[in-house]
Amino acid sequence: MTNVYESHHPLVLHKLSRLRDIKTDPKKFRELVQEIAALLAYEATADLAVTQREVVTPMATMTGYELREKIGLVPILRAGLGMVEGIWELMPSAEVWHIGLYRDEKTLRPVEYYNKLPLEPTVSVCLVLDPMLATGGSATATVSVLKRWGVKKIKFVGLIGAPEGIAQMQKEHPDVPIHLAAIDDHLNEKGYIVPGLGDAGDRQFGTG
Repeated sequence: MTNVYESHHPLVLHKLSRLRDIKTDPKKFRELVQEIAALLAYEATADLAVTQREVVTPMATMTGYELREKIGLVPILRAGLGMVEGIWELMPSAEVWHIGLYRDEKTLRPVEYYNKLPLEPTVSVCLVLDPMLATGGSATATVSVLKRWGVKKIKFVGLIGAPEGIAQMQKEHPDVPIHLAAIDDHLNEKGYIVPGLGDAGDRQFGTG
């Protein structure tokens, strides 16, 4: 699959296995989501543009670098919220914009209920955050919203993806890179990823 990046970092593999475990409590689950999100964002942002600037060290003056592009984090409510803090630790200046979508359990299609984006884009790169890329409905809908907003560079960052969701994203938005901790086997009849980890929102917020 082109434009799909599955992490094979040992820390990601270790933490994801703990995240999947049914015995992991909500507090530890939230911590693991943040940690894995930060590791994935580190990999997903390897191509960000930088510009040179002068830096004065205690020993000499040298040429250093700083990020040239403004970053926007777009967590898909509600499960995507848990990924923000981990990435913010790496990029504290990143803006956070929320898009609320829920999945109609009959059609499995996303329904938008919250969007507070300003009229004009304030960032040049957006990372769409959602732990699970299942049917791909919410992710593709969010990317469509951001493209209409005017953002040119968009990446999806998630924990686990199903082949069905990945295929849907590639079909509708082949230009959007997909960064995942793991690609799982399939979706079940209810649209959940197998083996997956259950409902990421419920497990984060203790509402399962």
